[in-house]
Amino acid sequence: MTTPSWLRADRPIPEFFTPERCFIAELHNDPETPGTSLARARVEPGVTTQLHALAGVLEIYVIEAGEGEVEIDGETAEVGPGDRVVIAPDTPQRIANTGPGDLVFLCLCAPRFTPEAYVTLGP
Repeated sequence: MTTPSWLRADRPIPEFFTPERCFIAELHNDPETPGTSLARARVEPGVTTQLHALAGVLEIYVIEAGEGEVEIDGETAEVGPGDRVVIAPDTPQRIANTGPGDLVFLCLCAPRFTPEAYVTLGP
């Protein structure tokens, strides 16, 4: 059976470590669909990601597992499974894993994430 053009069947999806101090698996990031991208992020216990912004990109986190504290534009909140965090374009952001296990969340970006959109704001 041939794979239809609308099915993306790349398995397994590899996870890679980023300078942001988290692991990322790009679930969908395709130039053919520039409107959105979707990734799964994993932050190990005790780790806080790098303070950064995404230039011109709206980002939504959907927390799948773990406990954390997210900082958006200097304001913080505790997050856990089922929580959704909406981050406006160009907004400083980072997330800390405050629990004993991995903090895992989906990252939906609109338009799609590109490395050029990533703006480092702190260590």
